[in-house]
Amino acid sequence: MTLTTDRTAPAAATAPPLPAAPQFGGTGVLRQIQVLAGRSLRALREPALVLPGVLEPILMLTVFSQVFKSVSQTTAFPAGVSYIDYLLPAFLVTGSISAALKSGVALTTEMNNGIIARFKAMPVHTGSVLVARSIADTALNLVNMLVMLGAAALVFGFGPAGGVLGSLGAVVIAVVLGWSLGWVFMALSAWLRRPEALQPIGGIVNMVLLFASNAFVPAEGLPSWLKGFAEVNPMSHAITAARDLALGRAHTSTVLAPLAVCLVVVALTAPLAIRTFRRTT
Repeated sequence: MTLTTDRTAPAAATAPPLPAAPQFGGTGVLRQIQVLAGRSLRALREPALVLPGVLEPILMLTVFSQVFKSVSQTTAFPAGVSYIDYLLPAFLVTGSISAALKSGVALTTEMNNGIIARFKAMPVHTGSVLVARSIADTALNLVNMLVMLGAAALVFGFGPAGGVLGSLGAVVIAVVLGWSLGWVFMALSAWLRRPEALQPIGGIVNMVLLFASNAFVPAEGLPSWLKGFAEVNPMSHAITAARDLALGRAHTSTVLAPLAVCLVVVALTAPLAIRTFRRTT
């Protein structure tokens, strides 16, 4: 009698599928902007980073207020206005333009040192990076403007007819201008991608617009060939709006026109900056 043994092994049980690993989609855009802007604002904790931006315009104000002080004795100069009251609103505007240029340079620096590449590896919205930088740099610019205003009042006797409200209105004009031009320089930085290429361009444009404007002397006191350019110079219009507010001579059209132009500039350049930044990083 032959016995047969069934050596067939039982079929292995099928293992249940493993649960999928959770995917982290990142926080919302507003939270991203808040975190990234806070990161840039930490510069306020570093005196070595803040002091140069504060002291530079004050030193320039000291020099120019003494060098061009005799301008206040000319017939083209507005009567009853001290030169420091005339000059400071212009320095608020020019200081904001310099701050806008620094915003673009800082962005190109981060694009080259790998920080932006790290952001690209995270679930961070591209536009959040630029919006956060714009907010942080505008806040830093506002701090610098208020420090300059306080220093001018304490050291140089700045006390225009427009009083505190007029002076703060001049600060608003300057800060809004710097905010709008910051988007222009960020668009340029996303395109050029090199700080050494952006700085000379911005420096030349700023210098030409500054010295061909009504910043230091009234347009009526300029040579005829330069007067025409100063009258159409956009920096002159921003300076006029800030100066009229500080001196208590503001007209609605004079103030609203530069603000409207700034909003148009942001509406045109912000999408361009974000699109260029997304393509080049």
